[in-house]
Formats: sequence, structure tokens, C-alpha cells
Amino acid sequence: MPGMGSASTLITVAPTGAETAKADAPTLPVTLGELVAAAEACQAAGAAMIHVHVRDDAARPTLDPIRLRDTVAALRERTSLIVQLSTGGAIGDSYADRLGVLDAEPDACSLTCGTVNFGDDVFLNPWPFVVDLYRGTQESQVVPEFELFDLGHVATLHRLLDVCGPPYGGHVHCDLVMGVPGGMPGTPQALVAAVAALPAGASWSAAGVGRTALPVMLTALAAGGHLRVGMEDTLSYARGVPVQDNVQLVERAAQAATLAQRPPMTVGQARTWLGVKDRHAPRGAHAEGVR
Repeated sequence: MPGMGSASTLITVAPTGAETAKADAPTLPVTLGELVAAAEACQAAGAAMIHVHVRDDAARPTLDPIRLRDTVAALRERTSLIVQLSTGGAIGDSYADRLGVLDAEPDACSLTCGTVNFGDDVFLNPWPFVVDLYRGTQESQVVPEFELFDLGHVATLHRLLDVCGPPYGGHVHCDLVMGVPGGMPGTPQALVAAVAALPAGASWSAAGVGRTALPVMLTALAAGGHLRVGMEDTLSYARGVPVQDNVQLVERAAQAATLAQRPPMTVGQARTWLGVKDRHAPRGAHAEGVR
């Protein structure tokens, strides 16, 4: 089974997302200052990668290229985390704007391998766009994380690798996004089926949305996988208990990984493992703009 035997656990934090309103989750980091502060705390708690969605001054999701660049620069200034920008954006963002995310020169990016019903909406990822985005990551030397919402997306991943070759960095890493209404359920059975279908040698993380967060996390650890946690995916810590902040979720993931005798992977280990290009500027070069 892909991912079995890993001695440590990559923890990715997804702190914001594009769906939740600040009014519904007061600790959701939506300003650049809030995001950077959350990133620093989550790195200290055991995260090695951050999955980033950006908001505008009204806390609405945006793919504004200046904000994306400023966000990447600020995170590099204050943390050593692998900065993974979302190329999904928000439902309805144009393909051109989503491709333009690569211009911000992140370390990594998400790459969703197919269209999926997303609650009452449709998250569109047609094959030509997936190919354009993947080739863009290869040309830009950005490590893609293949986002898989359903088993059909795994088949598309195989096709993509066959047509376009290996990703930049040479390591195929996937994220199973589970529990989205319209995608695969957040169950142990679905996770095992998806993992069994992955390309040979691929590694994988799993993210359980909403109430599936905890069973998906525990199953992923038992199956040798890695973890994505954060307020993008769940606002509930336990039944009837709201999440305090992103650090609380990272700390629980780190504790569970340690209990499973696969402690959190360091940032340095994760960078080497994923083949991330070193884009860090000297400290102090991007101090302006954090707000």
C-alpha cells in the first residue's frame, strides 16, 4: 500500500480556506498578520507545510497576484514552512486566475485532479485545465500536491503522470480530501480503497472535512499516511466543542502522530523528501507588508 513504512508524519495545516466567514469563526486567520501569526504557532506545534488561501480587505477569498506574492514573502520571512498555495481558489474563480497562482513562486501548490460536486456548487477541473496547470508546475519548478476528492480523480492522476511525466521534485504526493458533500465519504473503507489505487511509490496525506476529521486522521496514521488539519476543513474539535484555533488542531495531530510512533516530520525533512526548491530570501528582505 502506498505510504506504508514512513517513520515520521508530514503535518500540513490548512488554516483559512475559501468558504468560512470570519463572523462564523472569529479566530479564522484572514488578514496577512493573522495568517503569519497562525503559521508561526503551527510550525512550533509540528506543522511542516501550510496550505494557503488568501482573503482581501473584506475577508473575501481572492487570487489577487499582489496579495499572493506578499503572502508568500511574509510567510518565508517569518517561518521556514513549505508554502503551498491553493490553485483551487474559491468556486467560480477563472482558470486564468488559478493558473496565475504559480507566478507568486510558491514552494508547492494544490492540483485537483478532476471536477467534483461541492455541496450545492460544482468545483470545475476539466482535463485540459488540469494538464495546463500540471505543466505549469513543471516549468515553474513548483511541487504539486495532487488533490483527490474521489476515486475517479485517482484514475486521472495515473493518466496525468503517463501523459506529462513526473512532477517537479520527482516525488508524487497526494492529498485525499474526504467528507466533502459530493466527493468520497470520510470513512476508513473509502480511504483504504483510494490509497490502494494510488500510483506505486506515491505518498499521501488525508484531510477529513467536518465531523470526519478525527476518524480520517486516525485511519491515515494507522495506514501509514500523513495528515492535513486546519480550520479550512473543520470548525469542530469534538462533538459540540468548537475549534479554538488552528494550533489546537495541529497539536492534536502531532500528539496522535507521536502516539502512533511516527512523530511529526521536521520542515527540513519535508523539504528534502518532497524535493522542494529553496526559494528563501535572506531574513529581513520582506519585513514590510505584514498586517
